[in-house]
Amino acid sequence: MVRESASGLTRFPFRRHRPLVKPLFVGVSMVAVSAVLWAQEFEPKPDPAAFALFNPIKAPAPSGLLLRKNDRLAIIGDSITEQKMYSRIIETYLTACLPELEVTVRQYGWGGETAEGFKNRMVNDALRFKPTIATTCYGMNDHKYRAYDEANGQWYRTNQVAIVKAFKAAGARMVLGSPGCVGRKVPWSQADSEAMNLNLCQLRNMDIEIARQENVAFADVFWPMLALGWKATHQFGENYAIAGKDAVHPGWAGHVVMATAFLKALGVDGNLGTFTLDLDSGKATATGGHSVISFTHGELTLKSSQYPFCAPAGELGDDNSLRSGLALTDFQSRFNRLHLVARNATAKNYRVTWGSETKTFTGQQLAAGINLPAEFTKTPFDAAFKRLDEAVGQKQNYETKQIKSLFHGEEGRADMKATVALTEKARTPLVAAIRKARVSVTHSVKIEAVH
Repeated sequence: MVRESASGLTRFPFRRHRPLVKPLFVGVSMVAVSAVLWAQEFEPKPDPAAFALFNPIKAPAPSGLLLRKNDRLAIIGDSITEQKMYSRIIETYLTACLPELEVTVRQYGWGGETAEGFKNRMVNDALRFKPTIATTCYGMNDHKYRAYDEANGQWYRTNQVAIVKAFKAAGARMVLGSPGCVGRKVPWSQADSEAMNLNLCQLRNMDIEIARQENVAFADVFWPMLALGWKATHQFGENYAIAGKDAVHPGWAGHVVMATAFLKALGVDGNLGTFTLDLDSGKATATGGHSVISFTHGELTLKSSQYPFCAPAGELGDDNSLRSGLALTDFQSRFNRLHLVARNATAKNYRVTWGSETKTFTGQQLAAGINLPAEFTKTPFDAAFKRLDEAVGQKQNYETKQIKSLFHGEEGRADMKATVALTEKARTPLVAAIRKARVSVTHSVKIEAVH
């Protein structure tokens, strides 16, 4: 039987055999061991020495868009989900950047929760609303802030499998998310942080096995957080805490990493449209949720119902900055592609003004296409995006109160049916406010040759 240790290293126990056959058995066994090790694929390590004990199994690649039109998405997890940060990034992104899907979202974060805790409440809290797709993120509390042990690992596996099977039985698609990582010192644990992260890596590998076994999607939260956290501390200093200042609850940068993992698992393409200008003929076209109003004297005016993801200004070395998270990950190139392409550019350089910001690009860059949200820190969508994002935040805040305080409070215990009806009545205008906030934006891009 093949077993894995807490570090993710594969161990192979051998039975005793008679001396006469032992040499042959050992030779054959070592060939088999080597075959298993070579057959298994692992994630690349940013530094082999620093990550010597870690063996993260290669995460399965997404297989196309998992989301469908009018999906009801449930975002589920522990206190990290209850922070309403990665869940807010996901809901705002889907609403602003992929409006054609008309996905609605509920978040179910619950501080201190384990997979077993959600398993016990999922019928009452989540399945009653008939989600068509769900994401989960457990393992942080399940690993009990200590080194791995087999009994605890099997307890985690049992509960994770039960959750997956329950969602599948209810007809919902599933993204099984791994736990994240811990930082240098967890205040409430005496365990070594490396031992805890090796434990979390083991649970992550277990989640991959479950996802493959149950034929559901997998979101790799752990390995990108650990690897990018290592990269950030070397780039910005030891105080950069990808896992958060308390070593468990990430700031905005860490939550961008988490949202990136889930959007990747959901199979989101990230092509938000292209504006194509012909500087010779004076013609312009736009794809996606954008329409050309006019293009005269080098100024393109458009009306857009599809937004890019807009992050406020922030320092790249600040672990509580959305901008820092965007810079660490491939979020911009993977999920936030709104391109400007200018053909027949005869000048060497051009000034491009989008909203209130102006930048200079070469003619070659414009011909190849520039990604506007990645290049411009201020955009014409900022104000509208902020209003929409704040509406999402208000709704998600109420969802925590609805589930934790009311469903599981005196009101729910007295009359669950009435509590559901009353809280849904209160939630409905918050949902409507999100739809109302998503308005079309009229904006312009101006191109001027630099002589």
